Amino acid sequence: MRAIITGCSTGIGRATALELAARGYEVIATARREESLVDLKVAQTLVLDVDSDESVASARRQVGPVDVLVNNAGFGVDGPIETVPLVDVRRMFETNFFGPARMIQAFLPAMREQGRGAIVNVTSVAGIAVGPLSGYYSASKFALEALSEALRLEVEHFGIKVLVIEPGAIETNFEQNLVDFRGEPGPYRPLAQQWDGSLEVLRGGQPAPGPELVASVIADGLSSDAPRLRWPVGSDAELVTSTRQSLGYEEFVSTTRDLLGIDW
Repeated sequence: MRAIITGCSTGIGRATALELAARGYEVIATARREESLVDLKVAQTLVLDVDSDESVASARRQVGPVDVLVNNAGFGVDGPIETVPLVDVRRMFETNFFGPARMIQAFLPAMREQGRGAIVNVTSVAGIAVGPLSGYYSASKFALEALSEALRLEVEHFGIKVLVIEPGAIETNFEQNLVDFRGEPGPYRPLAQQWDGSLEVLRGGQPAPGPELVASVIADGLSSDAPRLRWPVGSDAELVTSTRQSLGYEEFVSTTRDLLGIDW
């Protein structure tokens, strides 16, 4: 089984590359920077920029058909809807949404022709429940969730699985790569301070798990015969997911405010 994974320089992508390799996959690990992949012990490493049509097309020519595509590359842009520069939002959507779409269009045809395969889209619990000051990031993940739902309806007929992986808080370099406008002076500064404290409540004071947990869920999902689209990862993601699914929107918001102590 051959698997190509995007965003393997650190975090979830790197952990997934190692996990799938340990389970016998022939892994093609990709990232924008070649030097970030040199110590990664997998079958093949490849420089790939998912923002670029040319780069994705080149990767498709070099790699050929694969059995598994893991769309993991992404980053966040946080801050008030009112003030976040849209140039940063567009750049994020290019990676978080159009990047997976490019990869799917490049690698899906061969899967369809061979009558089997799997496409894994790493979204986030933010793709099903939105908090304040992360609306643009959540929008990019909501979009990928919607794409995944439609994709499953289109390609299951051809023997292709679609998995949506929804991590909660995970110990990665995400915060270092975050384009963060939350703490800037202005009318939303008090909200940012209040919301930062509430996230600790959501985690129950426990440290965030490492990316290996996400990698394990991805590998287990690929080997599972369960007809299941969404795979939340982490106790916080499971809590948010179950609460969101069981309540109407207004009740969910009210419950969240009470649980996290938000009076904004």
